[in-house]
Amino acid sequence: MATEYCLIQTTFPTRAAAANVARVLVEKQLAACVQLTPVESIYRWQGEILEEGEVRLQMKTMNRLYSAVVDCIQEHHTYEIPEIIQTPISMGSREYLDWMRDQLVLED
Repeated sequence: MATEYCLIQTTFPTRAAAANVARVLVEKQLAACVQLTPVESIYRWQGEILEEGEVRLQMKTMNRLYSAVVDCIQEHHTYEIPEIIQTPISMGSREYLDWMRDQLVLED
């Protein structure tokens, strides 16, 4: 069932930091695939409006791995409050979802 799958999104200040975490997540089989995309962010932080380049990571994984993915992100993140957003995958091609599942760590 597709609802057991999800996307998790975060941003990092540099491509190097983002790529490091992406590699760790795939190596540990916590994410089947991680996409890195440069973005421009405008946001309010501590009363000031900031505009900065960031790198967005979109991780393809399963809901049961959410906590482990969050722990990994927080372990490597430099932001005081990193963006961590989970979006359920309600539908997807069976072949792709099967491939995702096969790339992820098996349950204990």
